[in-house]
This record gives sequence, structure tokens and C-alpha cells, in this order.
Amino acid sequence: MAARGVGLLSRLSMCTQRSQVLRPIHRRLSCPGTVAADARGEQPSSGSSETGSEDRTPKKRFSEVQKERREQAQRTILILCPNKISEKKFLKYLSQHGPINNHFFFESFGLYAVVEFCQKESVASLQNLTRTPSMGTEAAIPFRSRFFNLKLKNSSNETSEQSCIPCCNQSPPSSKKLFELLCDAESIDDQLNTLLKEFQLTEENTKLRYLTCSLIEDIAAAYFPDCAVRPFGSSVNSFGKLGCDLDMFLDLDEIGKFNAHKTSGNFLMEFQVKNVPSERIATQKILSVIGECLDNFGPGCVGVQKILNARCPLVRFSHQASGFQCDLTTNNRIALKSSELLYIYGALDSRVRALVFSIRCWARAHSLTSSIPGAWITNFSLTMMVIFFLQRRSPPILPTLDYLKTLADAEDKCIIEGHNCTFICDLNRIKPSKNTETLELLLKEFFEYFGNFAFNKNSINIRQGREQNKPEPSPLHIQNPFETSLNISKNVSQSQLQKFVDLARESAWILHQEDKDHPSPSSNQPWGLAALLLPSIAKSVSHDKKKRKKPASERIKNLLESIKSSPENSTNTNGKRTVSTQA
Repeated sequence: MAARGVGLLSRLSMCTQRSQVLRPIHRRLSCPGTVAADARGEQPSSGSSETGSEDRTPKKRFSEVQKERREQAQRTILILCPNKISEKKFLKYLSQHGPINNHFFFESFGLYAVVEFCQKESVASLQNLTRTPSMGTEAAIPFRSRFFNLKLKNSSNETSEQSCIPCCNQSPPSSKKLFELLCDAESIDDQLNTLLKEFQLTEENTKLRYLTCSLIEDIAAAYFPDCAVRPFGSSVNSFGKLGCDLDMFLDLDEIGKFNAHKTSGNFLMEFQVKNVPSERIATQKILSVIGECLDNFGPGCVGVQKILNARCPLVRFSHQASGFQCDLTTNNRIALKSSELLYIYGALDSRVRALVFSIRCWARAHSLTSSIPGAWITNFSLTMMVIFFLQRRSPPILPTLDYLKTLADAEDKCIIEGHNCTFICDLNRIKPSKNTETLELLLKEFFEYFGNFAFNKNSINIRQGREQNKPEPSPLHIQNPFETSLNISKNVSQSQLQKFVDLARESAWILHQEDKDHPSPSSNQPWGLAALLLPSIAKSVSHDKKKRKKPASERIKNLLESIKSSPENSTNTNGKRTVSTQA
């Protein structure tokens, strides 16, 4: 991740000069094709908008976006291209199979092209004229996919017309680049929106994710002709960043739905099938076979691992062409419903995603989260904490899940494995918040709120949006929004939670100090969000033997206590709340 190793930047000459005019800037920075743009159903405006004000354009349902993206992916192909290629001749060659809607190039293990035809029939036309390569001493498995390899018959003819092929970036910015952008911003609000713009999934990356799922679906369809492979999690919930893993759900329920309306008369026809003792065993058998198929026949699928004894069995592999680390599961519909819920929350207010991205980046910079499973807080837990915090504002920025349930109608009703997963799916029927607080204030008060949260006795619950007594002794308890008996943060240790609290208090103090004394524009010092991503005071002081015996939490508490006696601690001239020191 780009934030990894961000502490090294403290040794760099960090920032360009900061503008003396510290006016808040609120931009619509959602790129075309991101989930936020998909939700609006149009290209984002280039104009500015006030904090909390929302685009009145009708917003698309999650299911509508999924359907459109799947259909788009089914008429799209992936091609490994030679490095020396004329883009004009390349497109002309493919156009003989039908008109092309759009295309882009990217680099992974070579130069790749993603080409979207206007009609699905164009893909079949191309496949019919594509040959299986002869491998000499090796043998090729004759699998007909939509992943092609383009070769030049005479490369010398292409050299004269060769131009630099523009490639789309599939990675987040480097730590150095991110810091330069943050330090060059004009306000903390602008910093948070800049980070969102740089880290969110681009249109091209989103297309590549749906295409990868569609290519895997082609393989699974050899056994289950009417199946669907759907992306879920960060790839579709509006909170995914460039470089995140691709979670896939093998949906076999569509097979039954597709044939249900065909029955008539007094007869009922059923397929002859094999029976197994439980649904879990069926899932394991299905994934085992699909895993073997990916390993043996799937072009570009490498490092296949079948993790079948996990709580949720899965097949993990790398899709070499796209560069995605993929997890394929089945019988995991609750996860897909959770993705839809987060999609709705992310689309309701422009501040939600900016705050979530910044908190996640902050957490990763301080090693509060990790790509390796362990006792750390997860990105999903952090997202739940941000949603809960925004539900607690006055007036609330986000509605509770129970309120979304009261707005649901008959078509929204959803029961999965006995769990009530019902909530309204039409975003246009949810009234926008009247809260107009700035991102700067929300960032400060997020750290203040959780720096003083009674984790020892209270649970976080987005269904009701209020603190509740913990039903179990885990250090951090965040209720699963649908499987309400589960704690999504049960893995978090007391030491990791304490580290989070210490860093939250320290970050609140840093932002409070900036409120009183803005850094000089000529000082070239990191400020705002950039300052929060630097190594913490607690971490640097811990290396000092003379101060090692004094806990980090105690030092930060003393800093907060020093603010307590300040007359500025109540409210400032702008009416903004400042850091509270109440435990």
C-alpha cells in the first residue's frame, strides 16, 4: 500500500509552500466510472459544491449498477499485446468483428489491452477466427476464453508507425507523491478529497475487475452453465482503493431462478443430482473442482490455493494479467448484501468516502491495519466505526440500518440463512442529511470521539446507531450488521486497541494545536492530514530510554490535560467544537 513506509518521508524535504489562504474547498472528486459516479448515473460535475449538499441526479440502485457492469464485461476482451504495436492498426483489425465502444491499455506482466465491443456477438466472431497456438515440444490445452494473445506477423512493418501507447495507472500514488499533493492542498477538506481522488478505483480499474470476474465465470460455466461470478466487498462497495484484492462470489442460485418460470401444467421436472450431507460439504466440493479447473485450464491464473476448511471456504489465486489477488467463494450472499449496504452509505453523502479513505490511510501509516491476518483492526471495522460516528452527529449524517429497514417495501425484503437483511434499495427515497459540518471538523471529532470511547463496556452497533453494553468481553466489539450475534472485530487484541486509542488522542491533539497555531507557509512543515501520517510522537519517544517507562497513553493524556485548562477549549470563533478531555 502507498501509505506503507510513510515514516521514511520524515527525512525528506517534505512540502511545497502552503497557500496562505486557508479557505475550505469542497470538490466533487469522484472519477467517472467509480462506484460513486455509478450511483449518480452520470459523469461527475466539474463545479464545486457545498459540504453536505447532494447531487439531485437520480441515483442508481446497487443491483442496476451490477447488472450494467456485468453486461459490459460480457462483451469485453483482454489481449496481451506486443510492445511494438500501432494503436490505429490494432483497433482497425479488431473493428472487422464489430464496432468498438471503448478501449484502454495497461501494463502488468507485459502490455495489455481491454477492448469493449458494442455487441456481444463481436466477441464470438473474434473467437471463431482465433487459433490455438502450437507449442512445439509442449502441448497447449485448447481452452476458448476471452483472453487473447496478439502476435505480429512482421514486426518490422510496425516499427515505423510505433508511438508511445498511453497506459492507465492501476496503482495508488507513492508515499512521496501523496505527501506532495497533501502539502500543496489549500485546506484539510481539500486534503481529504485529494486523498480520495488519488486512491479510489478508476473507471479503467473498475472495468478490469468486472472483466476478470467475467473471465472466471466463463471457466465456472463449464460445470454450471447459468452461474454468475459477482465481485463483492471493496471492489463494488465504493470504499475500495487501487491495488485492493478482488473478492468474487460464485452465485449458483441464478440457475434455479432462470428455470423457475418454465414449469407448466401438472408436471414438475427436476434435474437428477448427487446429494451430500450438508451445504458446507457441497460448497467445498464445488470450490475444489473450480479450483482445479482454474489451476489447470485458467489462462493467467497462478498460485491457486484451495482453503476449504475456513469458516467461509474459498479458492485464492493471482490473476497474472490484471495483477489482482483474487478470493473466490460461494454460498456467501450475506457478504454481497453487506457490499450493497456500504454502497448505499457511500453514495448518500459526499463526505463519507473521503473520511473513510483518510482514516484507513492513517491507520495503515501507523500499522494499525495489515494485509496479514492477525490481531489488527481491519478496514471493514474502521469503516463501521466511521459510519457509526456519522450516525452519532447532530443532526445525523447517515441513517441507522433500522431506519433504512423501515423505508423498505415488499420488493426489498431479504432473508438470508435466517438473518433479516432487509433495507431500502432505492437511494432516491432516502432524504439527504441537513448536517453541513466540514470534513476538517469531522476528522478532528472522529479522533476525539474514539479517543475517549468507553471500549471497556460499550459496543458499536450501526443498526441502532447508539452505544450499547458489550455482550462479550472482547476488547473491541462491533456488531455484524446482519449476523447480529457476531463480533466483526473479535480478532482485535487489547494492545492493538490501546494503540488505536493512543494514536486517536494524539491525532486529535495535533489537529487542535493547528487550530490555534497554523504552521507558517514558509516553514515547509507537514500540516493537517499530512502531519497525521508521520511517525507518531508515542513511537518516536519510545526509543528514548529515559522516557521509555512513561506509557504513550500517559504522555498524550498529559498533552490533552494541558489543553483542558486553556480558555480556547470550549469553542473557537468559528463555533467549532474542540478537543474534549473527558474520559
